[in-house]
Amino acid sequence: MVDVFADAPEQLRAFVRDGRIAIMPSKRPRRRLLLDQVVQAFEPGRQYPETSVDEVLKQVSDDHCALRRYLVDEDFLSRTTDGIYWRSGGAVHV
Repeated sequence: MVDVFADAPEQLRAFVRDGRIAIMPSKRPRRRLLLDQVVQAFEPGRQYPETSVDEVLKQVSDDHCALRRYLVDEDFLSRTTDGIYWRSGGAVHV
């Protein structure tokens, strides 16, 4: 299981319960901060089929489809028309 919220910033604690998203932040800056935490589960430069993306997202959210849409809409993930995803944004920790 992926624990993307292990070192989550204090301002995200209200939105996360037991390592899962309890509620999506309505304000964009906090939502982007939460999405940045989630995208850390994906390795830069690697391609993922949609089923693999869904497996990861199901571990952190009941609504993995909406979460996937947020990640794409906010440019954290990109995708091809045939369902291949790759990480295109988010902080990169060296």
